[in-house]
Amino acid sequence: MQPKTRRVQTLPGAAATFVELLYHSIVRDIRKQSGNAALGFLTVLMQNLVMLTIFFLMYTLLGARTLAIRGDFVLFLLTGIFLFLTHNQAIKSVMGAAAPTDPLMLHSPMSTVLSILTQALSQLYLQIVTIVLIMFATTLIQGRIEIYNPSGLLFPFFMAWASGIGVGMIFLVLRPMAPKIVPIIAQLYRRANMITSGKMVPANYMTATMVQWFSWNPLFHTIDQIRGEAFVNYFPHRSNMEYPVIFTVVTITLGLMAEAWLRKHMSASWGKRTIL
Repeated sequence: MQPKTRRVQTLPGAAATFVELLYHSIVRDIRKQSGNAALGFLTVLMQNLVMLTIFFLMYTLLGARTLAIRGDFVLFLLTGIFLFLTHNQAIKSVMGAAAPTDPLMLHSPMSTVLSILTQALSQLYLQIVTIVLIMFATTLIQGRIEIYNPSGLLFPFFMAWASGIGVGMIFLVLRPMAPKIVPIIAQLYRRANMITSGKMVPANYMTATMVQWFSWNPLFHTIDQIRGEAFVNYFPHRSNMEYPVIFTVVTITLGLMAEAWLRKHMSASWGKRTIL
C-alpha cells in the first residue's frame, strides 16, 4: 500500500479555489432567498420603488420639498434611499451569515468569513443591479439626470455598504451570547437609521445641535458626501469620508478578532443556556 501524500496548494491556486467557491456560494444564496435569482432581484427592486414612492408623496403632500437640495428632487431622494437600503441590507445579510456551530460549517471548504462575504456580496450585487435599472428608468422618464461627478458617487456608496458589514459583524459575534436581545437591538438600529442617517434633511441645513445627534452614524456622512458629488450647488461642510473609513476598519477588525475567538471556544449549547 502506497503512503498517502499531502497535496500542497499554491497561493494562486488557493485564491482561485476561494473565488470559485465564493461565486457558487453567492449564486446559491441569491436563489435561496426567494427561490430564484430573478425573484430575489424583483424583491429588492420593489423595496427601493416603494420607499421612493412613499418619500416622494410625503415630501409633496407635506410641502417639505423646500428641505431638499436645489436641483433634481428625484435624485435627492435616490441618493438617500439607495445608501440607506444598502447599509441596512448589509447589516441584515451579515447577521444572517452561518455561525461557527452551523451544520454548513462542517464542510471543510466553508468558513465563517466565506459565509459573511457571500451574504454581503449577494446583497451588493442585487442593490447595484436595482440601482442601475431604476436610474435607467428615471432617465427615460425625465429625459436625463444631471449628476455633477458620477465617478465620485462610487466611494460613498461603497463605504455605506462596507460600514454596514462592520456593524453587522459586531451584531453577528454578539448574537451567540444574547440570541434574543441582539436581533432586537439590530432592528432598532436599522429603524433609527430612518432618522439618524440624514437622508431626509441635508446636513448643511441642520443646526449644530442636530448635527451632534447625527454625526455618530457613518451612514450620515456617506449620504451627505454623495450628495456633494451628485449636486453641483451642494458643498458638504459638516461631514467627511474619514469617519466612515475609520469606523469600518475598526468594526470589521474587532468583528474578525471576535469571530476567530468564537470559532475556537463557542459551543452549540450557548444559545440554549442564556435567557437573553
